[in-house]
Amino acid sequence: MSVDHYENFPVGSILLPRRMRRAVHAVYRFARYADDVADEGVRPPQERLDELAALRAELDVIGAGGTPQRPLMQALAESIRAHDLPLQPFYDLLSAFSQDVVKGRYENFAELVDYCRRSANPVGRLMLVLYGETDPRSLAMADGICTALQLINFLQDVAIDWRKDRVYLPQEDLRRFRVAEAQIAAGDSGGLWTPLMLKQVERARKMLQAGAPLGKKLKGRFGLELRLIVMGGERILQKLHASGGDVFRQRPVLTKRDWVYMVWRALRAN
Repeated sequence: MSVDHYENFPVGSILLPRRMRRAVHAVYRFARYADDVADEGVRPPQERLDELAALRAELDVIGAGGTPQRPLMQALAESIRAHDLPLQPFYDLLSAFSQDVVKGRYENFAELVDYCRRSANPVGRLMLVLYGETDPRSLAMADGICTALQLINFLQDVAIDWRKDRVYLPQEDLRRFRVAEAQIAAGDSGGLWTPLMLKQVERARKMLQAGAPLGKKLKGRFGLELRLIVMGGERILQKLHASGGDVFRQRPVLTKRDWVYMVWRALRAN
């Protein structure tokens, strides 16, 4: 299992409160489809942007109180109205996915965090609305968790993203550690690759730790689900650190043994 933001989305989990499941599924299907529009297949960039624009237009219809044309968006509209979900997170997701089509490099960490603010944080915020926990502190902790998970996925997928002509390591950090993109292309973890990656690991860890108390703050099954997600991120960071960030030889993933340990810890933290 990866720590991909949508693979960690609690879809269909028996831990989810029943009242949330239908809406969670609708939000997930929207996010997954829009992300695939940006990432998958061989369509030219303009076609991808046009499809994302069409989804944006459907959101406009929902916002105006109308009925969208696509079944995907009709199901989403039903959940938005049933739970009074804000529309801005959905617009933010489409903004990030559209950016993926046209932007493959990030100059600094601030640019990367801004991308995560739109690509990952909206999902966490929507989950909190569904749960009924929307105080500023909870939202801030959710943002920390979601941004951290996105950053962790970037670290896992350095080689995969390179094949898509994307580099989510800040360009200024590559220059600082004298790591050229040719080194990524070659799968070379020599030179200052390890210090470069450990810097990114530490950034992600601090964000994850800042948000982690939310898992104890939220009660019941949803809190347990969140604690498991946070622990999964922590475990991947541990593996990245132990390997010196060498994601070329073996991409870090969670094993059955990891899951047994995580469930044990999550239950004890209740």
